[in-house]
Amino acid sequence: MSGAHPAGTGDERSLGQIVGDLTHDMTTLVKQELDLARTEMKQEAARAGKGAGMLGGAGVAGLLALILASFALSYLLDNWMPVELAFLLTTLLWAIVAAVLAARGRAELKKSNPQLPKTQQTLKEDAAWARAQKS
Repeated sequence: MSGAHPAGTGDERSLGQIVGDLTHDMTTLVKQELDLARTEMKQEAARAGKGAGMLGGAGVAGLLALILASFALSYLLDNWMPVELAFLLTTLLWAIVAAVLAARGRAELKKSNPQLPKTQQTLKEDAAWARAQKS
């Protein structure tokens, strides 16, 4: 029973002081948790920013490679057909790829749920827990 008050002695604080201390401690805890979350978010945002920048650069490089590969394909087809037809076929190929990707992307967007149901449920549970602690 270490840390417990010996029999016959008790905490000398009033109920109001205990509630005030508890409120102060909860406020401090929440502030500390928010500070920790803010710090972690800043670090993660910096990492994400670097990653996004690199992905952007990779996208530009990929686009340039795609353009040059399209020219190479067109000039390769030029060996068997007029150059205009070769470029037209290459363009049609990329139009088909774009249409397929657009259709799949649209279908994926329709499946998405921006309501965040799990987050909403946990927030409701947290609010219920806080109300139970109050009473």
